[in-house]
Amino acid sequence: MDWFIGLIVSFPGRFIPFLSWIRELRDTKTVKADVVAGITVAMVLVPQSMAYAQLAGLPPYFGLYASFLPPIVASFFGSSRQLATGPVAVVSLLTAASLEPLAASGSEGFLAYAMILAIFVGVFQMCLGLLRLGVVVDLLSHPVVVGFTNAGALIIATSQLGKLFGVSVEKAAHHYETVYNTMLAAMESTHVPTLLMAILAISIMVGLKRVLPRVPGVLAAVAVTTTISWLFEFEAKGGGVVGVVPDGLPGFAIPSFDGDVLVKLMASAVVIALIGFMEAIAIAKAMAARTRQRLDTNQELVGQGLSNIVSGLFSGYPVSGSFSRSAVNINAGAITGFSAVVTGAVVGLTLLFLTPLLYHLPVATLGSVIILAVINLIKVSPIVHAWRAQPHDAVVSVITFALTLYLAPHLEFGVLMGVLLSLALYVIRSMRPRVAVLSRYKDGTLRDIAVFPLPTSEFISVVRFDGSLYFANAGYFEDKILEVVALNPKLRYIVIDATGINQMDATGEEVLHHLAERLEDHGIELVVAGMKKQFMDVIRRTRLIEYLGEEHFFSRIQNALDYVWDRLGSDYDRTTCPLRMK
Repeated sequence: MDWFIGLIVSFPGRFIPFLSWIRELRDTKTVKADVVAGITVAMVLVPQSMAYAQLAGLPPYFGLYASFLPPIVASFFGSSRQLATGPVAVVSLLTAASLEPLAASGSEGFLAYAMILAIFVGVFQMCLGLLRLGVVVDLLSHPVVVGFTNAGALIIATSQLGKLFGVSVEKAAHHYETVYNTMLAAMESTHVPTLLMAILAISIMVGLKRVLPRVPGVLAAVAVTTTISWLFEFEAKGGGVVGVVPDGLPGFAIPSFDGDVLVKLMASAVVIALIGFMEAIAIAKAMAARTRQRLDTNQELVGQGLSNIVSGLFSGYPVSGSFSRSAVNINAGAITGFSAVVTGAVVGLTLLFLTPLLYHLPVATLGSVIILAVINLIKVSPIVHAWRAQPHDAVVSVITFALTLYLAPHLEFGVLMGVLLSLALYVIRSMRPRVAVLSRYKDGTLRDIAVFPLPTSEFISVVRFDGSLYFANAGYFEDKILEVVALNPKLRYIVIDATGINQMDATGEEVLHHLAERLEDHGIELVVAGMKKQFMDVIRRTRLIEYLGEEHFFSRIQNALDYVWDRLGSDYDRTTCPLRMK
């Protein structure tokens, strides 16, 4: 037990990271700033979380449950001070997509599965963080995330059309079919009061953002439309309202589960965990750069994981860091994680005392909140930028976008195909890295003769391999070297510029060994220069260095050329060698 206590004392930032900011609360200015920021975020979070819960196929109060304890837990155990954790659009959409094949939306089984899913997401994220495996998140490349986010935003926005027009249709096998049926129903039987309520809510939010950006437009829209709904008996005229919201705080409960369902939820949990955390860490990094605070990806995984576990155990569903609310938090002056504690406390007070006021809140308003929240996620510029950087990255983004739209509501397949395509393109690129034959340029550097028409030595070739030497490209490396040999009949020495070889596996080492033997049979000596530690570690462990001889390895190209010139002796005039420094 002593060693365990010692470990905790030695690494307080790892186990209890909130100690890094809780002492700052002695400053009344810091407390005041965090309280103001926390209340400001809560005013956005309360209506937004209810809207996102409906997006997830859950009763609106589930969003409030997921907004009570999770933000507090994430602030205590995460490394970001300003990240606002709670229900978010993309995770809510993924939750609905994961659970709809298993149970009817809103049923007891659906609610229980949502809680289990949150626990699974949390356990996976927490395990990644504790095992320091945050690098796994990098499997979701930026093009995949951009494509998925754009498609997800369109799916989310179009899924709310029924609420705006006051119509409902049965969900089809594909989302685009559901949208088509919804538009047909809207053309035939739009509920005009519902549409007017939606237009009013959107007008208030857009208008206030332009005219009075400091006023919380979401809260204002909710207050105005709820008041109108109550005064003009919107529900009695066929308008959809939130209805009864249970008062009181959520209690601790372990949801009952079916073993077969657990297996089906695991794959969805992994996708939600990675996508959700990608969103959270991107926001956290942006704020850390602004505040110059240290961000620990693995610690953030622990914080997000614990917040999801707590959400599942207290009648919530999967949560993540919110871009919009985090921006509100930091712009409102949040300094420490205490602002999230205040946010959670305000949500708790809402659950205890203010739920009757939410009864008449129009469903159309919640749909409008969702649409305006996700519309900013639709961005074409990152895809255009990716095309300029690497066209194949833009292709990955577009394919992920198209597949996600087509396969919806099975969103996980769109992400999976995007990841597999990214990995496949990476492998294809690494199978054919650039191989350059070098010669001396007028400024003294060695340049690729395919780019610069430079003279070469007929006895010496310097070849640079721009990639790790491993099983997928080792044969290509050998072919290119032998191609150089075939083009230079008088060749006596090949100098491999290994500065671009970051790693070498067993296949790469084996090919290098046999290549050296083959060249030796042709009277050609292999020399290697500019090696990295990883390269040298392999050839030492396999004793290839003993076979080739340590004298054939040099830290600099110039040293290797000096060695070759000395070996050629007086038979070769080094003063006229094209590889000589001018």
